Amino acid sequence: MQTSIPAEGSAGAPSKPAPQADEIQAQLERVISSPEFPGVGRAAAFLRYVVSETLNGRGNRIKAYSIAIEVFGRDAGFTQDDPVVRIEAGRLRRSLERYYLVAGQHDPVRIDIPKGGYIPTFTWSSSASADTRTEEPREIIPSPAPPGRWRQARRLLLPSVAALAAVAMSLYWIGTWSPAPPLERLASLSPDRPALVVAPFANLGEGPEAQLYAAGLTEELMTILPRFKEIKVFGRETSKSLPADIGASAIRAEFGARYLLAGGVRTSGKRLRVTARLLDTSDGEILWSQDYDKDLASGDLFAIQTDVARKVATAIAQPYGVMAQVDAASPPPDDLGAYECTLRFYAYRSELSVEAHAQVRNCLETALARFPNYATAWAMLSIVYLDEDRYKFNPTANQNAAIHRALDAARRATQIDPSNTRGLQALMTVLFFDRQLSESFRVGELALATNPNDTELMGEFGTRLAIGGQWQRGAALLDQAIDLNPGGGGFYHGTRALAAYMLHDNQTAVLEIRQANMQKFPLFHAVAAIIYAEAGMTDEARREGEVFVSMRPDFLPNILAELAMRNMQPGDRDRLIEGLRKAGLAVPDPEKMASTATGTSDPQPR
Repeated sequence: MQTSIPAEGSAGAPSKPAPQADEIQAQLERVISSPEFPGVGRAAAFLRYVVSETLNGRGNRIKAYSIAIEVFGRDAGFTQDDPVVRIEAGRLRRSLERYYLVAGQHDPVRIDIPKGGYIPTFTWSSSASADTRTEEPREIIPSPAPPGRWRQARRLLLPSVAALAAVAMSLYWIGTWSPAPPLERLASLSPDRPALVVAPFANLGEGPEAQLYAAGLTEELMTILPRFKEIKVFGRETSKSLPADIGASAIRAEFGARYLLAGGVRTSGKRLRVTARLLDTSDGEILWSQDYDKDLASGDLFAIQTDVARKVATAIAQPYGVMAQVDAASPPPDDLGAYECTLRFYAYRSELSVEAHAQVRNCLETALARFPNYATAWAMLSIVYLDEDRYKFNPTANQNAAIHRALDAARRATQIDPSNTRGLQALMTVLFFDRQLSESFRVGELALATNPNDTELMGEFGTRLAIGGQWQRGAALLDQAIDLNPGGGGFYHGTRALAAYMLHDNQTAVLEIRQANMQKFPLFHAVAAIIYAEAGMTDEARREGEVFVSMRPDFLPNILAELAMRNMQPGDRDRLIEGLRKAGLAVPDPEKMASTATGTSDPQPR
């Protein structure tokens, strides 16, 4: 039985019957499978959930709470203070708009999620309904065009879109730069980044103590926030010149900044409450807010200020934080594309797929051709180059040069900006794969000291320490990264699962591998197979092992070289091989492989 969804139309006017359930379902699959629909975050799961609930007559259940629980895995304590649903809904709306402007121009059914709610609407597209505008109402089941036609339309549309983008870019520069700077200067400029102004935190209490706390917290934020190089933070003098109650629109008008961080401090006896909120200066919308309660008797003032400032900065400014999520959903209008590459990089890190790798590599190389002094982009490109080698993603013709290109890019990043956390992270990582273990860990410690609040760095450094044999400390750093950033990259959970397995904590290993959900990343399936086999989940282990072999058929025949490249210690290596065999995979005998390789050079010299 088909479910009929009421169509929108003028009263009394003949209209085409609403799309039926099977037509809506077909359109849903068409959208989700399109290359023009981004695989960032959980947009596909979000869209599939709200469409399914509506088609099954449960549209009245679609609330932020149910979406947070069902789609984003939040627990029953979810509150509206958590912005994940609102941010992802904005991202999904814009993804749908972009899809229907490009690949979906001639699709028969249009799926939208109107602002103000999360219940989708289903209508015939204008092109699909134009032919029947004057006909009497009747049921029409459109036949979707064959895939070849969609590809042809896409080939025709993309050059036009690219041409329009080029014209728009030219007009932007003509209108913005007058007079135009010399070409040399233009090439050295850094691209625009999302800008943040910190208003002095207000004294909401009585007496001088509250004022002292408010001033100290503002100062601490001005120290911590600039360490996140993906954003631009206006300086102390700007902050001090502002009244605590300055409006978002005034920040937009005077500084052109997209974000305003404001808040207040209240004291009552030995209790301290800090309220912080992040506002969009374009319309004053509160994008994020949080209260922090502290007992002044339990710690000194400086420790309390540092702890609160760290939590605020991590929540809004880190790579997977609120500002990055908002920008991914709605890039700033003055974005020139270079900052978008950094957003693509973090989206790629979340899924680690070969398709996303090629896109972000091209994006970063293009951005650096325009902005050769953009240290963060060099760092990201270093990691992307390294993935050609360690993951076998889109290797270039000269494959052996991948690690050298990665090392050159990392050094370029740290030369341009020695305090750039992402540059230090890239250098640490490429040194690790270049078998310079002690130097890699030294740079990692330096990076962590430079910005101890960067969860992307914590996750990567924890991963390097763990796989290098320091499983306990690596697990502790990964736990810290996950605690500070639950929505961060899935590889946090994946490596934490492997660390739990190595630490003989299989209950945690199963829990963490289920949260990783990196279906496009081959090694995820290998780790999952090992963990499920150890837990006695035979069918799951066999299935994950088969997926891994289909994605990386070259890995097991070369397993010694693959694990040696990752600095896997001999005992850990043998345990992994045993786990793979327990999962049903045919792993060659290490002793035979070692004897076969005797007298030969390392197949992947470092």
